[in-house]
Amino acid sequence: MDLSNLRPAAGATTSDFRRGRGHASGNGKTAGKGHKGQKARSGAPRPGFEGGQMPLYRRIPKRGFTNINRKNVVILNVSDLERFDNGADVTIETLIESGIVGSKFDLVKVLGNGELTKKVNVKANAFSASAQEKIEALGGTVEVI
Repeated sequence: MDLSNLRPAAGATTSDFRRGRGHASGNGKTAGKGHKGQKARSGAPRPGFEGGQMPLYRRIPKRGFTNINRKNVVILNVSDLERFDNGADVTIETLIESGIVGSKFDLVKVLGNGELTKKVNVKANAFSASAQEKIEALGGTVEVI
């Protein structure tokens, strides 16, 4: 390994554009910054600066707020429980493994939309009255964890 073997990293982009290297380069003298003025200086204005006019992001009215105590509740319908075997125990872990729910949530609530034809024992954070009724009508159990 020596200097003649050095290569850029795979996927890296390179530029042969050298600023301020004389008139022949096409970008000599002022190096593409024009003559004087604020944009020719180092520390030119930040993005969004409008020359002292009230910036757009401050002129637009602010709406609403973000509740820091918000719970991310995953909704699950009884029709989603059809993919489990008859007599299966359905827990939050089995729901994640089967891909029905993702991994980023606080609570799982089972709602009563759809039809259920299998007996399943479900453990979740919350159940609607209709979901509990449909699961127990087939001999399954409902457990709030």
